[in-house]
Amino acid sequence: MSEEVKKPMSIKKKWGLLVAMALVFGLIAGGTMYGVNLLGNKIYSPESTDGSNANIPQTSTIQVVNSDEGSTVVEVAKNAMPFVVTISTMSVEEMRSFFGGTMQYEVEGAGTGVIVGKNDSELLIATNNHVVEGANSLSVGFVDQSSVAGEIKGTDVNNDLAVVAVKLSDIPEETLNNIKIATIGDSDDLELGEQVVAIGNALGYGQSVTSGVVSALNRDLSLTDESGVTINSTGLIQTDAAINPGNSGGALLNMKGELIGINEAKTGSSSSGSSVDNIGFAIPIDKAEPSLKEMMNLTTRERVDSSQASYMGIEGQTVSSDVTQLYGIPAGVIVTNVVDGGPADNAGIQAGDVITAFDGRSVLSMDQLKDTLEYYAAGEQVSVTVQRADNGQYREQLLQITLGAAQDAQQSGSAPAETEPAETGSAPAETETESTES
Repeated sequence: MSEEVKKPMSIKKKWGLLVAMALVFGLIAGGTMYGVNLLGNKIYSPESTDGSNANIPQTSTIQVVNSDEGSTVVEVAKNAMPFVVTISTMSVEEMRSFFGGTMQYEVEGAGTGVIVGKNDSELLIATNNHVVEGANSLSVGFVDQSSVAGEIKGTDVNNDLAVVAVKLSDIPEETLNNIKIATIGDSDDLELGEQVVAIGNALGYGQSVTSGVVSALNRDLSLTDESGVTINSTGLIQTDAAINPGNSGGALLNMKGELIGINEAKTGSSSSGSSVDNIGFAIPIDKAEPSLKEMMNLTTRERVDSSQASYMGIEGQTVSSDVTQLYGIPAGVIVTNVVDGGPADNAGIQAGDVITAFDGRSVLSMDQLKDTLEYYAAGEQVSVTVQRADNGQYREQLLQITLGAAQDAQQSGSAPAETEPAETGSAPAETETESTES
């Protein structure tokens, strides 16, 4: 993975560190870096019913499209540029000041995306979750240098994938004529030594092209962020095509110009601490396709106004990877307290439940759950997936919650205070972290 570089800050809040990497066969273990440069059914493309996007070439299909063998890197790159985009993000981070308290500042980030589909009103772009995580706003840059605002349509934290949507009505007609949708290849057919091409927004300078071979298959990475959340990326493609900061979310292509992977990471050091080069990783498209398809079908949301802000009426904490490994508690947010008569209580959520998904969106941390709530208005009914202990086993339950109004909760004092979490019996007290409310 490529290391995240911030302007003005040096490390991004969520994905700046990446401390652990484990490879199948144990060949390499050491620091890993995300390929995102911080400067602060099928995958398908149904035809438009109103003709608004009929001029976008429909090349995306889950079957391998027959094409001429023996293409050069030049030809592959020329064909791919119209479906590879840059992604620029703005996020707000907090830093503790010298005199106590905290101060907020804006951080700009840059990554890459791949156009994988469209619907009647949106262009749909695949990228990594860590590229867009925590972004308050983002823009998408196309091959003709035009830039359009986008929205996060869906995220899959577990697989480090996300889908960004851009309104077709916001894209200039000239740009629509210059872009296209990627042709999907078959990553299961890859062989060691096969030549591949990687395209991405390296260092945030714009699209660049590198080429190499498939070095290994079915590699595993263990990635840990600052909050202690660990994500295990499995079955990855290893390549010696250079993956640099900003390449995250970009395209890994075979020599037929087909998308066979989403570039995710590179390694910078071995287990002994020595520097290494030319070891990058990509998520195979055959693994990514089911998740991308599901996210493409979600409703695109925008952050709601503060007057519509919602709350669940719980107090919870992130289940760290150590707790998961030691005690078998599922990854997610463990509920430590439920407000009597609040939305969560009425929905049947109980202390000790582990929230793993919210409205079909995976949840791995309390911060992520709170960020997700910013897109939902008070009064909306959504599904919440929880894991509940039952005779020593966790069993999944799907509950429906009607979100309450954050303003009403604050005025009535019904929202839980940020106090130390109550004992749940799920793990020893020393393994717990500070509780936060939602």
